[in-house]
Amino acid sequence: MELGLKGKGAIVTGGSLGIGQATALRLAREGCNVAINYRRHDTEAKEVVRLIEEMGSKALAVQADVSIYADAMKMVEQVADRFGSFDILVCNAGITWDGMIWKMSEEQFDQVITVNLKGYFNYNKAAAMHFKDHRYGKIVNISSINGIRGKAGQANYAASKGGEIALSKSLAKELGRFNVNVNVVAPGMVLTEMMAAIPPEFKNAAMSETVVGRFASPDDVANLTAFLCSDLSRHITGETIKIDGGQYI
Repeated sequence: MELGLKGKGAIVTGGSLGIGQATALRLAREGCNVAINYRRHDTEAKEVVRLIEEMGSKALAVQADVSIYADAMKMVEQVADRFGSFDILVCNAGITWDGMIWKMSEEQFDQVITVNLKGYFNYNKAAAMHFKDHRYGKIVNISSINGIRGKAGQANYAASKGGEIALSKSLAKELGRFNVNVNVVAPGMVLTEMMAAIPPEFKNAAMSETVVGRFASPDDVANLTAFLCSDLSRHITGETIKIDGGQYI
């Protein structure tokens, strides 16, 4: 099934690795021109650009700090100018810095909130201003089931992910009349580079929560995200869709 995305301009934050990389490539396969941002992974970002261009689409990699609003505004302007249109935003960039709250430092809390929540605000606002004027747009914010249920040892991360959900619901109400859809994808455990650092006992505990007996791949998340970026989902907005193999049940 074609998603009707050919020629659309997209931004995927944190697009050099994991879910962001899979999403950028999935959108490119549908004919999107795709810009990614990255902070440190220059080699990986250049490889994503190469793969997108091999598919015949335009690509752009921008080294930008999601926590800086000016960087978000500049990237939106670059994309609209380079691609001729900017239609899709996928916010994915995020960090973890875990610890029980009695051990969590103020720096740990502030840094995770700044990147994960303020970073989403920055790009959502920059996109909203553009989409509102053009009366069209798709915003998909990648959250987590832990933003819905909470997680011991992740008070900062869960708070940031819950904040992303509330932000998205508010923007769905504000932007709906401008033909802009805002939705959330909430994965459970996903087989990414970040997962490699998780101790085996935590992976085993997460696996036992699923009903399908497997973790999601980045492509599983990218497929759902691409659908929400298309007009096949035009009547879906303000929703948080879990993709967790039944981990939340």
